[in-house]
Amino acid sequence: MPRVTRAALIQCANPLPDHADLHKVKRAMIDKHVALIDEAAAKGAQVCCLQEIFYGPYFCAEQQTRWYETAEPIPGGPTIRLMQELAKKRGMVMVVPIYEVEMQGVYYNTAAVISHTGEYLGKYRKKHIPHCHPGFWEKFYFKPGDGGYPVFETPFGRIGVYICYDRHFPEGARELGLNGAEIVFNPSATVAGLSEYLWKLEQPAHAVANQYFVGAINRVGTEKPWCIGEFYGQSYFCNPRGKIIAEASRDRDEVVVADLDLDLIQEVRNVWQFYRDRRPETYTGIPRT
Repeated sequence: MPRVTRAALIQCANPLPDHADLHKVKRAMIDKHVALIDEAAAKGAQVCCLQEIFYGPYFCAEQQTRWYETAEPIPGGPTIRLMQELAKKRGMVMVVPIYEVEMQGVYYNTAAVISHTGEYLGKYRKKHIPHCHPGFWEKFYFKPGDGGYPVFETPFGRIGVYICYDRHFPEGARELGLNGAEIVFNPSATVAGLSEYLWKLEQPAHAVANQYFVGAINRVGTEKPWCIGEFYGQSYFCNPRGKIIAEASRDRDEVVVADLDLDLIQEVRNVWQFYRDRRPETYTGIPRT
């Protein structure tokens, strides 16, 4: 039997530019996503991934402790519980990126993975934390992730997660492949300019080098009051040959759906034996510090 997974990516803009009441901002974004998740389910999606810290604006454009109030525990927080209910109701695996609090004063940029039965499967914490470009002050908010590069077994494929800035580092993408990932999702918040030319270069390259599917998600719109740039959307899926097979628009809320033929992974690996021919014992010149 062919192994085909229908997967969805959701990109959208923040509906409330006034950030005076953070709880209203968060609630509005969650409500907006619930409708888009229902749309993904109506289109037959079996797996759905949301954008980076989906329930708010990209608040790393400023350094303010008030945003700590929006963090939640994983599992057990209200947003993850809601998504577990939706996953079960829709029979859909969910990848849900939120702002995680582990304990008072310790926060992570994290994606929870939820099964189609509503079971919490685990989480991935963003490893690479930028703090080097105006408007991307992430070290103020996030501790570098621990827990390695997990891959989650689901009926619709083995799923891995990489988050935004992680995509600039091929080492973790390789570890996900070695750990058995068939679909790797990269939820992001990235603006036009500095790294836009890399958006359709790096992740298809990861797909080729590691011979799996990649789902790359970016939000849309310009978020006030910071206006650090245009979040340019263009969420997409690419296959193990690095070909983009479905792509969203640049400037509107959208649900991108694609059928991923997981049998293509074996077909590609039968031709390009990258895992057989890699020589980790020779890569001794890569320093660990």
